[in-house]
Amino acid sequence: MIDAHAALIYTMMLVSAADTDMTDAELQIIGDIVNHLPVFRDYERKRFTKDLKECAGLLAKEDGLEQALKGIKNALPQKLRETAYAVACDVAAADGEASQEELRVLELLRHRLGIDRLIAAGIERGARARFATG
Repeated sequence: MIDAHAALIYTMMLVSAADTDMTDAELQIIGDIVNHLPVFRDYERKRFTKDLKECAGLLAKEDGLEQALKGIKNALPQKLRETAYAVACDVAAADGEASQEELRVLELLRHRLGIDRLIAAGIERGARARFATG
């Protein structure tokens, strides 16, 4: 059983690992999110590597994606589900363009977490705007 902090980290990892190419930009944004967002204010940073490794181990299993999605949903209170979707979108946008695999994982997350389509569209648009380059 994971807690809400681990669920947010798992959410970001799912998106980053979706296309089997975890870029430096994606890993950097995950670290930045953990270090700067208020939701991680009381997160023990020394757990970060452990949480990443546990998620990677889970994803390596045959039904790892399904287990991860269930764990994320169970661990996140309703008030953090949009936050989870937002950080997932930020990871997808971090390296300039979301792959088809990343978009599929975002869709799975949206459905599993019960994120309304209009709210999701707003979150997605915000991520695109934040990561746009000149």
